[in-house]
Amino acid sequence: MRKYVFLLSTITLFMALNLGAQNTLTNAERESAINHLTESLADIEKTVHGLSEAQLNFKASDEAWSIAECIEHIAISETALFGIVEGSLQNEPDSSLRGEVKMTDEQIVGFIEDRSTRVKTQQPFEPTNKFESYEGSLKAFSTKRAENIKFVKTSEEDLRNRYFDFPFGKLDSYQVVLFISGHSIRHLKQIKEVMANEGFPKS
Repeated sequence: MRKYVFLLSTITLFMALNLGAQNTLTNAERESAINHLTESLADIEKTVHGLSEAQLNFKASDEAWSIAECIEHIAISETALFGIVEGSLQNEPDSSLRGEVKMTDEQIVGFIEDRSTRVKTQQPFEPTNKFESYEGSLKAFSTKRAENIKFVKTSEEDLRNRYFDFPFGKLDSYQVVLFISGHSIRHLKQIKEVMANEGFPKS
């Protein structure tokens, strides 16, 4: 009987240790992502604050996006891209796939923020007045970004050993979070390009 109890206790302890072996984010990783998400949100809000209707809707060309359309695209993307992270949590962590992640965190951020290569967005991400107004778009973005920051602050999920395959390569779910933040900075740069256009309204 004692042997049985000892064996059962050993198995239970092993299972507990195994469950506890899940890799949560390090403090440095968590802080880095939170700072990136928070600062990019603040930079966007500061840049577009106080712009007039004429400024928000100015287009450098018929094909170009206005600032209002950029904000709508950012809002759509914030929800859609974070859905990738949420979807990855439906799968068990798999450390055997880590070797397929070829890009570093720094490379991911640099890659998505770089506007030297222009990419036409897919139809679901096109601005179509989904939120009914510029104010609606900005609120949707800010609200979702706050939710995403809260997730990073509190999540104990293993984001390093869950993945998503982008056309340019496999990222782990933590890198997808950085990609989301970098994506908003990419379009902040686009907004600043619109504002720097010689035809941009003075008020």
